[in-house]
Amino acid sequence: MYFILSKKMFLENNIHNHEEVGWIEVICGSMFSGKTEELIRRLRRAQFAKQKVEIFKPSFDTRYDDTNIVSHNATEIPSTPVEAAASILLLADGCDVVGIDEAQFFDDEIVNVCNDLANRGVRVIVAGLDMDYKGNPFGPMPYLMATAEYVTKVHAVCTRTGHLANYSFRKVPNDSQRMLGEAESYEPLSRAAFIKARAKDEAQKTTNLTKN
Repeated sequence: MYFILSKKMFLENNIHNHEEVGWIEVICGSMFSGKTEELIRRLRRAQFAKQKVEIFKPSFDTRYDDTNIVSHNATEIPSTPVEAAASILLLADGCDVVGIDEAQFFDDEIVNVCNDLANRGVRVIVAGLDMDYKGNPFGPMPYLMATAEYVTKVHAVCTRTGHLANYSFRKVPNDSQRMLGEAESYEPLSRAAFIKARAKDEAQKTTNLTKN
């Protein structure tokens, strides 16, 4: 426990070091697991410490607000929506800390952007879904997790079993990988519940095709 607390203190406070090298922190997990809550918590601590913080999200995500990053629990923090990852480099010049939410929706250039910022001495905090609704790695997230110094995987609670959930099951018919939605469209499931739900969906699709 002491080791974990000490590491967290190091992450929160030791921004400027003699080597002028930053790092990447990735917060990942399923929907409703608290990823955005944790991102906001870390960013607010940095702001409280009077560090220069810039926060970004994909302009695609307008579920709760056009500009602010908003968690499912209505915690929010101002951010700058951007169309492409490359824009972050231009807007984050001179920052101590950069926060990025919903990283899975960005193009693959987000990996280079995060590494460039870290190489400049910036602490980069990224939050995003690690898997899509099919349970496959989502966009650039696997590459961000591979290059990050610190990865925190958070979990939701399975709505069907009460166990830890790390899958985001889509409850509505839509085959697009990118589909915004809340509890009406997604639910967090454990591995066992996810396998059963996906099998039921596939069986229903087969039945529908047979009828048609």
